[in-house]
Parts: sequence; C-alpha cells; structure tokens
Amino acid sequence: MSAARPVPSADRMLRVDQAGEYGATRIYAGQLAVMGNRAPLSADVAAMAAQEADHRARFDALMAARGVRPTALQPVWNVAGFALGAATALIGPEAAMACTAAIEEEIDRHYTRQLEDLDGADPELGAMIETFRADEREHRDTALAAGAERAPAYPLLSGAIRLGCRLAIRLSERI
Repeated sequence: MSAARPVPSADRMLRVDQAGEYGATRIYAGQLAVMGNRAPLSADVAAMAAQEADHRARFDALMAARGVRPTALQPVWNVAGFALGAATALIGPEAAMACTAAIEEEIDRHYTRQLEDLDGADPELGAMIETFRADEREHRDTALAAGAERAPAYPLLSGAIRLGCRLAIRLSERI
C-alpha cells in the first residue's frame, strides 16, 4: 500500500499551470521562429500558440485576482521553452510535433491529476483546467496526426521531453 500523495494547494496549482502555459507559448515561439510562416505546419503551430496564449492570459487574470505569485523560474522557462521549440523545429517538422505530443501527453496527465485532487473544491479553477485539458489533448492529437511519431529517434526524444516536463512541473509547484 502506497502513501497518499499530498494534495497541492489551489495557489500552487495555479502557479504551476500558469508557468506551463507560459512555457508552451515560448516553445511555440521558438518553433515559429525557425519554421517561419511558410512551413507546412506553421498554421497549426500558430493556432496552438494562440490557444496557449489565451490559457496563459486567463491564468494570469486568476492569479492577479487571487494574489498568487508566479514561479520564480519564469525567466528560465522563457529561455528553455524557446530553445526547446527552436531546437526541435531545427531537427524538422516531425520533431517539432514530437515535442508538442510529448508535452501535451504530460500536461494531460498533470491536469487530470489536478482535477482529481480538486474534486470540485475550486469550481472556477477546475472548470479552467478541464477546458484547457481538452485543448491540450487536441494539440497532442494534432501533433500525432502531423507525424510526431516519425521524428528521428522518436522514443528517445519523446521520453527526454516528457521527463523534462515532469521536472519543470515539480520545480514550478515549489519555487
């Protein structure tokens, strides 16, 4: 029998979720900087980036209303996100989509866990997370349909990105 995991506070959830959406906007900015607006997937990437920007703006507003501070790691996620997006786009369109698929898989798991932890205790935050989770699942499915699994060394690339995402989540919850 395993020990029950502690339920993070709504403030911590909000902080990490805003950080994740911020990081996503930076990843897509890096991908678009490399792909430009003429690449076959640039319209899909731009559409996903716009949704992530909306998610971030809505989390920003809720944080301001509740007096929740952002993660102190935001400058790190600014650079790391852009670098990850640019690097995967430089490898090729399938690698950029592999990045999206890997991250969105972890975010789906993260948001699902948060909804279980909230268990209706914060309807406003829960509704946002549920809506955003649906968008993230759509992003993952779009990336898979666009050839994410054809990326060079897909299992390794996906695994490394998912591990990095889990680490970023843990750090952003606490710092």
